[in-house]
Amino acid sequence: MATNLASGGNAAQRNIPAPLIDDARRHVYEAALRTPLVRLNYDGPSDIYLKLECLQPIGSFKIRGAYNAVRLLPEEERRRGVWTVSAGNAAQGVALAARKAGVPCKILMIEEAPAAKLDAVRRLGGEVVKASYDQCWQALADRAHPAMTGAFIHPFEDDGFIAGNASAGLEILEDLPDVDCVVAAFGGGGLSCGIAAALKARGHQAKVFAAEPETAAPLARSFAAGSPQSFPGWTASFVDGCGGKSVFPRMWELAHHLLAGSIVCTLEEIRKAMRLVAERNRVISEGAGACAVAAGLSGKCGPGKIVCVVSGGNIDLAKFAELVTRSDTTS
Repeated sequence: MATNLASGGNAAQRNIPAPLIDDARRHVYEAALRTPLVRLNYDGPSDIYLKLECLQPIGSFKIRGAYNAVRLLPEEERRRGVWTVSAGNAAQGVALAARKAGVPCKILMIEEAPAAKLDAVRRLGGEVVKASYDQCWQALADRAHPAMTGAFIHPFEDDGFIAGNASAGLEILEDLPDVDCVVAAFGGGGLSCGIAAALKARGHQAKVFAAEPETAAPLARSFAAGSPQSFPGWTASFVDGCGGKSVFPRMWELAHHLLAGSIVCTLEEIRKAMRLVAERNRVISEGAGACAVAAGLSGKCGPGKIVCVVSGGNIDLAKFAELVTRSDTTS
């Protein structure tokens, strides 16, 4: 299912300032890598390229936004330590950024987070506090939790975090100037909106689509309704890095005019994309990264050159092996 942008109604239009994106680009490589863009070794109706954010030091694009957000904190706030809420990837990004800054870090992590992500956060020096998905999502909305202290780093909503993510969009334009479409997983919206903001800042006309799993697709509902919506049928799945319970109003102010729409993929389509990327390019993608690839392969992005952002590769290896070796089912 593809849901395209028809109208944002009377929603305010928010933008990420171009100077903020340029400033982030100048500093982000103090912690992040400039990741490669490679062709998917697969003959299909479109030319599919993979932006390999899974090769970042933490295995996820989140290091871009996390480092930039921590860097931009006033020194007095940063010294008090930082905290965030995460299923695992933002947790690693903030933990690494905090370690580089020499400040303490606490993470409110979803209790169902993969062991690989929990272990990685602890290796980076982050103190983990587990909570239910509902409690974590509420903490994101409240920007507060009784167990947390220090400066809050929102894992997708704030300008500084999004500007850090936007650096990936600038790299795409440099490596593939004639790109027609970019597709990235949508959890909170910081990656897809950041990339779209970067393209807009450079005056590029490529479309940017969000990708969501069928079990958690509030953005598609929001586009259909013309206002930020929740997803009442939300269900946990192996696609843990995207697919939130709702679209935050401040993110809708970006998404409704920057994104071309949301492409909703079945779990089976995502699983097959995960296997295809492993077979053809020898790349490990977690569910969210494979969701973007599934959307790119769907034919719903239009013709031409399509970049799918493999946003992360942080998945328990046993789960990855089970998914990519499972027999195909009808989706």
